[in-house]
Formats: sequence, structure tokens, C-alpha cells
Amino acid sequence: MSRPVDRRPVVVGLDRDPGHRMALAWAADEAARRRLPLRLVHVEGVPTRGYRGREVPPSWEEWNEALHKAGRQVLEEAAVFVAARHPQLEVDVLLAEGDPVWVLREQSRGAAAVVLGSQHLSRRQEVFGSHSVALPVMARTRCPVVVVPDPEHITQEPAYFVVGVDGSEHSATAVDVAFEEAALRGAELRALLVWDPGPFRIFDEYEPQQECRRLLSEIVAGRHGRFPEVDLRHEVLLGHPVKVLTDASAHALGLVVGTRGHGGFAGMLLGSVSQGVLHHATCPVIAVPAPG
Repeated sequence: MSRPVDRRPVVVGLDRDPGHRMALAWAADEAARRRLPLRLVHVEGVPTRGYRGREVPPSWEEWNEALHKAGRQVLEEAAVFVAARHPQLEVDVLLAEGDPVWVLREQSRGAAAVVLGSQHLSRRQEVFGSHSVALPVMARTRCPVVVVPDPEHITQEPAYFVVGVDGSEHSATAVDVAFEEAALRGAELRALLVWDPGPFRIFDEYEPQQECRRLLSEIVAGRHGRFPEVDLRHEVLLGHPVKVLTDASAHALGLVVGTRGHGGFAGMLLGSVSQGVLHHATCPVIAVPAPG
């Protein structure tokens, strides 16, 4: 029996700024690479005071129509951009109303991935800003969420991905995604387990580090067999996970982490790590939800 063809779309959330094209380009390239459809989504939320300018009529009906017109323009311009980049790519559009977080979460149910842009907001802006959607979408998504920074970051050759590992089953799922992404691009993969002993360092760290190496080797070994073409490097590093992963991925094609989960070592809460790298990483961050 032949395997069913995966037709889940890559979903990309679009804002009104035409200069933010990195997320759209990443999503279009990913859909073309995986031979999947691309869905362009623009969500009209409750109009904000800052958005309502002199050109917007005072009545609610006219105001709403002006927002619809602006949303349609966003989608049309994005479709033209994608058609020029990948003429054969199957594209559909969705202009929705309501809460962007809710809409994107619903879209994630049948998506291969949800791709969002990032302006590297401060933690306060990310948590309290009405325009911020990355963290709440990541927190309860059904598929990987990719947050792509603007502008484009500088990558190194040979190209590589970085994946954070904490020894849990959840991080093993992130490793699966990282291998797939690396294989699709012919890139290397660097699997890192970061051990953070905290402020109370122990005198003999040999045994804990050996246990870290054992866990890391077990997680990557079987998966590397499925992707033998991927050049794999794996190592245990000491330090704070956010800083170590951010530094290691500075010139990577992407950084893959779990959105939540708890490993066997203090300090390896990947839920906290995923939030931290989202604020500090200069490369695309691929946040992978726990299985089920």
C-alpha cells in the first residue's frame, strides 16, 4: 500500500508591513522544498487607536471596509511576491477577522508548520503587546512554529542547523524535525545538550557530564540512521541554555527547540529556553510541540 501524500499547507501569518518579507520568503521556500501548498493568512483584529488615521472614515461600516481593503492588499502583494519566487507553488489565501492568536492556532491543526515574522520585541512588548502573537501561538500549537527575524541574518558555510536536546522524549521530537530540515537543505546538524549546574557547582562534574553524553548519544543515534546523509556533530556544553544555544546558532540556518517539556537535569526546561531564544536568536527559531 502506498503512503498517503502529505498535503498539509505551510501557513504564514502576514502583517501590514510590506518590508517584512523574510518570514514570507522562508515559508514559500519551505513549501516549495517539501512540495506542499502555501497558505497566506492575514487577520484583522480589533482596530487600534494607532491604526485609525485621518484616511479612515469615522463610521464603523466604512472603517471595517477600509480594514478589509487593506487586508486584501496585503494578501495580493504577498501572492505576487510568492509567484515571482516560486511560480509553480500552489497558494491559497485567508482573510480572517478576530484574534490572530486564535486564528493561527486553528490553522495549525491541519498545517505542516506555522511561520511568523519577528521584530525582536522586548519581553514586555511580547507579553503585553496586542500585536504580539509568537509566544501564545507557540504555547499551544499543533505543529512546529517558525519565527523568522527581519532583516535576514548572515549564515556560514557549510550551512548548518542547531537543535537543543534535554534528554526528554519531547526534545527527541525536536531532533526529528531538525534532521528533516537539515536533510532537505543538505546542511550539517549540531545537536547540543546544555548542562546548567546553576549557582552551586559540584566538585566532581565528570559523572553528570558523562550521563549527559550518554543521553545525547542515545537520542541522536537512531535518528541519524534514518538520515545518514546528514553530517552530524553532537556535544555537551556547560552554561546557560539560552546563551549557549543562541551563540551556537548565530550563523545557522535555524535553531530547533521544544516548546515545553522537562528533562532530567536542573536548568533544562525547554519551555523557558524556547521563550529565551525567541528573544535573542538572530536566526529562524523552529519551536516543536510535544507529541500529542
